[in-house]
Amino acid sequence: MDIESIIDLMMVEEKAALVSGTDFMYTNPIPRFGIPSLCMSDGPHGLRHQKSSGEFGVTQSEPATAFPTAACTASGWDPENLRRMGAAIAEECRHYGVHTLLGPGVNIKRNPLCGRNFEYFSEDPLLAGTLAAAMVEGVQSGGVGVSVKHFAMNNTENNRFMGNSVASEKTMREIYLKPFEQVVRQAKPATMMCAYNKINDTYCSENRWLLTDVLRDEWGFDGVVMSDWGAVHDRVDGLEAGLDLEMPGDTAICRRRILDAVADGSLPLEVLNEACRRILRWIDKYVRPASSEPLDWEAHHALAGEIAADCAVLMKNDGVLPLKGTEKLFITGPLFETMRYQGAGSSMINPTKVTTPKDAFDARGIASVPLDESDVVLVFAGLTDGYETEGRDRADMRLPEDQLRLIDDLCYAGKKIVVVLFGGSPVELPFCDSVCAILNMYLPGQNGGEAVCNLLFGEKNPSGKLAETWPMYYEDVPGAASFGKQPLEVYAEGCEVGYRYYNRHNVPVRFPFGFGLSYTTFESGEWVRDGDTYTKTVTNTGDRAGAEVAQLYIDGELAGFEKVFLAPGETKTVSVTVEPEPERGWSDEYEVPGEAPRLPITLESRFTDLKLTFFGRKLYNSVVKKAEKQARQAEKLPDGPEKEGKRKAARFMRSIIESSSLRSMTMSAGKTMPYNYAEAFVEIANGHLFKGLRRFLTKVEAPTLPKDK
Repeated sequence: MDIESIIDLMMVEEKAALVSGTDFMYTNPIPRFGIPSLCMSDGPHGLRHQKSSGEFGVTQSEPATAFPTAACTASGWDPENLRRMGAAIAEECRHYGVHTLLGPGVNIKRNPLCGRNFEYFSEDPLLAGTLAAAMVEGVQSGGVGVSVKHFAMNNTENNRFMGNSVASEKTMREIYLKPFEQVVRQAKPATMMCAYNKINDTYCSENRWLLTDVLRDEWGFDGVVMSDWGAVHDRVDGLEAGLDLEMPGDTAICRRRILDAVADGSLPLEVLNEACRRILRWIDKYVRPASSEPLDWEAHHALAGEIAADCAVLMKNDGVLPLKGTEKLFITGPLFETMRYQGAGSSMINPTKVTTPKDAFDARGIASVPLDESDVVLVFAGLTDGYETEGRDRADMRLPEDQLRLIDDLCYAGKKIVVVLFGGSPVELPFCDSVCAILNMYLPGQNGGEAVCNLLFGEKNPSGKLAETWPMYYEDVPGAASFGKQPLEVYAEGCEVGYRYYNRHNVPVRFPFGFGLSYTTFESGEWVRDGDTYTKTVTNTGDRAGAEVAQLYIDGELAGFEKVFLAPGETKTVSVTVEPEPERGWSDEYEVPGEAPRLPITLESRFTDLKLTFFGRKLYNSVVKKAEKQARQAEKLPDGPEKEGKRKAARFMRSIIESSSLRSMTMSAGKTMPYNYAEAFVEIANGHLFKGLRRFLTKVEAPTLPKDK
């Protein structure tokens, strides 16, 4: 592709189309120059390739492998897991003709209640950056691009569309931007996706300091910056800040404003040209026909189970595990038959198959006996689908009350109890001292049931280590009282995130960062330093093969790690090189802006704020009815995967509607809710009925898209 010649010959209308997406998951083709559409699909832990755009883009998708989520894979502390997983996802992308995967998610886990923590790796920037970079390398090694997200400081879901993350440069640089920097420098991702929120009062989508000064000029990123879906506010300001591509596009108002700004000289043509240049390079590199090679779905299913087993964390064990296979087992808990293996929201995958714990037990002929006859009780517990989702933060850190009562009753019966946990985030464990073992599977993907069996019966040795701290109680978390309560999110704890906070303030925790047990034992020597390199020996002193993670901490912070696999009696030397970082002298100061008033209603108001006015409530209820109708339709379906998928989609749609702003809704919905409709909603909600009617009738005019000519 002769990119420079094409840019010289393209009309401004064609350029405005190229920097805008279309049909929810595609770039605009420019037929006059033979420029094809580039296809994107959601990730990050598998492929969600939609069959149609649907409501907010969440509809039935093509079958694909649901791999373990980032909350699970991070606990493996093994970049190779992510490379293998990424390469497998790339194969599935090529199979369906997908050119770029929207993932991985690299945001730091600032608070355990964040509804999207299951998509993120860690509270530690080094661990998050290392694993994310490995996944990027795996996907892009297969000829498929990635979009690293959500850049940056998207650490809460309740107010993500209008949230304002306020922090010092020191806090941002040392914690929240650091994993993105590592991914950019090490793995060179094809694209970056900017977040919805503001950073220090400027939306990410028009934050020049973030998108140009830091990302491009300092880190050397030369790929495409795209918006999250509906994250654009002022399209011209976004282009000037470094935002190349608006997604999902099909917004006449954005193209209209680009054309007007070029015409009156307020947007230099070269700024638009540079965005087109980057998009054309991306298209030229990654758009290829769908692969005709057969795809081994069973091998990917097996890989999902293998990774899940390697990443599970044995958090407690008094010797009851591994099971010998001769025990009489009483098996209970809601997640035995309906294992929760993935999160909810845009990452929801239509799995090729699902192997639950019950499926795996049945295949081995393992049956449950009555409680009074049993030797060991297995309780399959955790956060069910209604508790964790994109678009809404959790209300608390507790397990469902019915599960807590069940475990309490079993403890009272005096049985040996093994709890198998599923979920994307830490929970309080009030029963911890009363049970014999806790095996944490996180969200293990579609083959999680096989992984559970392998671990419980000792066919695999658990070797996961926690990638996040598990607090005793939510009240112990820094900033617990204010997190997710309002759009203004002040990072007052600074760099004291996760284990940094608990260690420095001597706050007891249930399980610390980096913790995990094994069925074997290890002995480690002391770290020996030689320049920038640190070495130590690790010996497997037990009678089972297993893996240990050597973790190097300098001044209380993780500085390096290596996972080592050892046979019984085997010793290996591990080596970690720590690149010295120059003293930057970043400021620890920040300025807290005032809260925006909730009235009058504006385009940036949270959609739920419409309920503050009489006419606003009418509009709110009319829109929410669509989500309620979807939920009712889901309940009419017979029990099974389709019903569960529809339930999740309805809950997600409801949470997205409630947490959206009117601007983000129109920027997400394209032709179904044009910009003038959003303006009309504002006027009507504020009681200006006639002005609202005029807005409804005043259509935004923009040229026909090149693909439609």
